[in-house]
Amino acid sequence: MKIIPSKLEGVLIVETDVFGDNRGFFTESYNEETFRAAGIEHRFIQDNHSLSQEAGTLRGLHYQLNPKAQTKLVRAISGAIYDVVVDLRKGSATYGEWQGFILSEDNKRQLLVPRGFAHGFCTLVSNTQVVYKVDEYYSKEHDRGILWNDPALGIDWPSDRFVLSDKDKIHPGFHEAEHNF
Repeated sequence: MKIIPSKLEGVLIVETDVFGDNRGFFTESYNEETFRAAGIEHRFIQDNHSLSQEAGTLRGLHYQLNPKAQTKLVRAISGAIYDVVVDLRKGSATYGEWQGFILSEDNKRQLLVPRGFAHGFCTLVSNTQVVYKVDEYYSKEHDRGILWNDPALGIDWPSDRFVLSDKDKIHPGFHEAEHNF
């Protein structure tokens, strides 16, 4: 397994070993012992799975407040996404900065998004499926978001046409959003 750090402290790209032949491929997408040996010691307790039928479907930017904040381990099992994380940790040297990553069924990369980051993604192709593990259960009371196209963040999304939920259209901007990290 290969762990690649990002410019945002704690955000990691995870590349598991992939074994392929004429039948296809095999990979252990998650093995607690292997991840722990690599320094990833989160205890994941729930798996989530989404299907986005149209390219340009944007989900985010989402997070949960403390004490129900979530670490996520994200991967695209079919299709491809542009995955974005925003640092919400007020004491961090990269507070308010974002970084984007391509996750796809072809590159088989996973992204570890620690607590203290907003997270969202835009599908690059139709019929994209994303699965992710979390280390805390969903809490409607602690659920928050930041407007995906807030000029204060200046995220360079890879589309000019987006499909959004009603909820994601009305999140507050970065400077107005509640976050306690």
